[in-house]
Amino acid sequence: MIQRFRLLLGATALVLGAQASFAAEPIRFALCYDLTKAYTFVTPQFAQAAKDYAALTNLRGGIEGNPVEIIVQDHGNEPQRGIECYERVKGQALTVDLLSTPVSRAVLPRAMKDGEVMIQAMVGRGDAVDGEVFNWVFPLGPTYWGQAANIVGHYKKQSGGSLKGKKIAFLYIDYPFGQEPIPVMQELQKREGFELQLFPYPLPGNDQSSAWSQLRRFQPDLIVHWAFSAMHVVAAKEAKRNGIPLERIVSVNWLNDVDIANIGAEAAKGIRRATPVVSGTDHPTIKTILQELYDKGKGSGDRKLVSDIYYALGLATYSTIFEGARLALKNEKAPLTAAKMRKGLESIRDFDAAGLQPALTVTGKDHGGGGKTRIEMWDGSKWVPQSDWSAEYADLVWSTVKQHSGEFAKSAGK
Repeated sequence: MIQRFRLLLGATALVLGAQASFAAEPIRFALCYDLTKAYTFVTPQFAQAAKDYAALTNLRGGIEGNPVEIIVQDHGNEPQRGIECYERVKGQALTVDLLSTPVSRAVLPRAMKDGEVMIQAMVGRGDAVDGEVFNWVFPLGPTYWGQAANIVGHYKKQSGGSLKGKKIAFLYIDYPFGQEPIPVMQELQKREGFELQLFPYPLPGNDQSSAWSQLRRFQPDLIVHWAFSAMHVVAAKEAKRNGIPLERIVSVNWLNDVDIANIGAEAAKGIRRATPVVSGTDHPTIKTILQELYDKGKGSGDRKLVSDIYYALGLATYSTIFEGARLALKNEKAPLTAAKMRKGLESIRDFDAAGLQPALTVTGKDHGGGGKTRIEMWDGSKWVPQSDWSAEYADLVWSTVKQHSGEFAKSAGK
């Protein structure tokens, strides 16, 4: 059966086989990822974490006695290839994870029509946390709207509870990912009375000089930066060139240790980021993975990637997905179906993956789990938490979610 499934998926599929000692039918999860083009700064860590966690789960007896298989294929960030991958795995895997906004948007209508569980962690439509409209889509984390609100809320607390008279710059890569938080930032400006200016820069993000020259003249108290990968390195150089301290910058979650190394550990001191997971290798599950897999030569990738924040994000995502499968098996019994998996995910209550993430509660109404993040600062050698987990301005964030999901529902005839 496994051999036939491999042939069905094609040579590019990477299957983590279940142990021969299992008698139960394997539970399969599909990762259709961009492993070759735009998202290669994050997809290897996510896939590695999912495979490692599946291997560890199998060593512990599987999910309620069922072995786990992880199938990984490359879609190259091409929507049509993503659709093709989805069509191959639907009905075979309990979930399909795209980890790409354009591919997620292309596949979403099919998953909704087919009744297949689609994972949309940290990418895709922000309004997909609305489980009443997107009932088969599970972001399992904060929206970008929520992240922006949480950053502003943290700064308000730092400022003694008032933002009146403060200047906030929104610096961003000028395409949909970077543009998405703008409406929330503008609503927060109206509510809190701070001065807001927008500073876009063009793709691919290596020319930010004009934005930073204008930003220097604005003299902001806070810079909220929406970027990823090498864009952070360019931004750090431009900040230094324009005499702006990195301590004023708070980034969206896509800032990792590779970026810090490219900036320079000492030069990056003071920069901050929002994050939905803890960083480092002190977490008990990561320690166990290192001991049980990597120390024994059984890890699924480069050991140094295990310390990456994106590995932790992948691990938290698949810890949550596996918890949904466990609850589905406990409540609905085998064999699992997409409908049972959906119910399992919507049964998750206060699940923090042993402290790896803020406690998530996923319901039929909220497929995001609560939207909590915290702020971390780079101190020259490590990331140091600057806040507790929180979800700020929830009314504003959900108003934005409902506005967009309502428009989708109307266009889809729901």
